[in-house]
Amino acid sequence: MTSADDLVVVLPGILGSTLRRDGKLVWAPSAGSVLRAIGTLGGSVERLKLPIGVGDEFPYDGVEPGELMPDLHVLPGIWTAVKGYDRLLARLRALGYRDGANLIPVPYDWRLSCRYNARRLGEIVEPALERWRHDGHDGARVVFVCHSMGGLIARWYIEKRGGAEITAKLITLGTPYRGAAKALAQLVNGADPGLGRFRLQLTELARSMPSLHQLMPEYACLQADDGLARTTDAGVTLPELDPGMVADAMRFHTDLGEAEAGRPASLEDTYPILGIRQTTATTARLTDGRIELIDTYGREGNLFGDATVPIVAACRADVKMDSNTLRRVPDKHGNLQRNRAALDEVEGILTASNVVVKAAKPVELRVDVPELVRAGEAITVRVTPAEPVRQAMRLTVTSEQGTLVEARVLRPSAGPVTVSIDGLAPGAYGVDVGGTDEASPFAAVSSDVLVWAEPGEG
Repeated sequence: MTSADDLVVVLPGILGSTLRRDGKLVWAPSAGSVLRAIGTLGGSVERLKLPIGVGDEFPYDGVEPGELMPDLHVLPGIWTAVKGYDRLLARLRALGYRDGANLIPVPYDWRLSCRYNARRLGEIVEPALERWRHDGHDGARVVFVCHSMGGLIARWYIEKRGGAEITAKLITLGTPYRGAAKALAQLVNGADPGLGRFRLQLTELARSMPSLHQLMPEYACLQADDGLARTTDAGVTLPELDPGMVADAMRFHTDLGEAEAGRPASLEDTYPILGIRQTTATTARLTDGRIELIDTYGREGNLFGDATVPIVAACRADVKMDSNTLRRVPDKHGNLQRNRAALDEVEGILTASNVVVKAAKPVELRVDVPELVRAGEAITVRVTPAEPVRQAMRLTVTSEQGTLVEARVLRPSAGPVTVSIDGLAPGAYGVDVGGTDEASPFAAVSSDVLVWAEPGEG
C-alpha cells in the first residue's frame, strides 16, 4: 500500500519539459503559442542539435531543463502532440501531496539519453527523499508517476542506478516499454515535407538525439520475406541513421529487460496504464529508402494502441497483452496524463482503494485525426464506435486558447462516422469526441492537430 507519506516523483514525456539556453527560454509553449514556440525554437534548432558521439553524456551546450509543460506542446517530426501536465499535478495535490515536500516534478533535457537522465534523476530524487524522511517520514519510499519516455528513464534508474532500494511503485502512462514504430519513421523519413524549409532543421535535430533513438521499436517490426525483423538483425540497414546510435538504443532496451527479468519484484511493483482502441502504427516496410508505417501486426491483424504507442509495445516483453495487470484507457497518447479514467487509475494505485466510476462499461471510440495539415486543407475526422450504438456523439474543436471553434452532433450509423472540418486558421487545435451529456455511455477521446503555415503565409 502507498500512503501520502511517500515521495511522489512525476516525470513527463519527450518534449514535456521547457528548455533554457544560457538562461533564456528556447522551448516553452504556453497557452495559445504552439506555432510561436516552434518558430522561436526554429531560430535555435541548429544550436540545439547534439554533437556526434554525445552518447550518454552531457553536451555542455548551455541548455538546461526548466519545468514541466502545463499546456499543449508539439514539435513536428519529434514524437507526437501532447497536452500539459497541469491536471495530473492537480490530482496529486488533491490527494495531499505537496510541492517541494513529497511531490517532486522532474523536468529534463529530452534531447539526451535516457541513461544520462536516469543518472540525473537519482541526483534529484535521493536528496529529496532524505529530506522528506528527515522531516518525520522515516519509512517513506518513492513512487514514480511517469508519462511516455519518462517511464523509460525511471525504469533505468530503478534497475540500473540503484533506485530499486527506495522505490515502492512505478506507475506509467503510455510508456513505450518496447519502443514505437512511429519513432523509426520519424528518424528515417525526416520531418513532414509540409513543414517546408523548417523540415531539414528538425530532421537534423531529431537524428542527433539519443533519446529519440531509444524510442525506436525493440520488438520485431520490419516486414521481411520470412516474417518480421528487428532493426539490428543481420541484413537490415536503416538509411540516414547512424548504425552505432541504433545499436546502442537497442542495447538500452536489452540491458533494461535483462535487469528487470533478474529482479522478479520489479514486475509486482510496476503499474502500466495504456491507451487502446486508436489506430496505431505497429509495423513498418522499408521501400526505396523510406519507412512506410503499417497498422497491423503480422497475422494478428490490427491490435491498435494509443495512436502513438502500439499495444504490442505498451508493456514489458514478459507481460502478456491480455494480462489483467494492464490498465486500459480508450484514449490517445497525448491525453492519457489528463484523461479522467487514467487519473482515477493513478489515484486508485496510490491510495490502494477502488475509485467508483459512473459508467461500468463505457462504449469505446476510435478517433482518427491527422496530426498535421497545411493551412487551407480540410481536416477529416473519422469516428468508429466499438459497438453499435443509437446515442448521438458530440465533436468539438477547441483552439489553444480554449475557445470553442466548432461543435457538431454526430449521428451513429452502421459504420464509422466521417466529418470534414474546413477553414481553421494556422495554430493548434484540440478535437474531442464523446457523449452529448453526462449520461452518455461514450469514453471521450482527445486528439490534437497542428494547422501549419510557412512564416509569411496565412
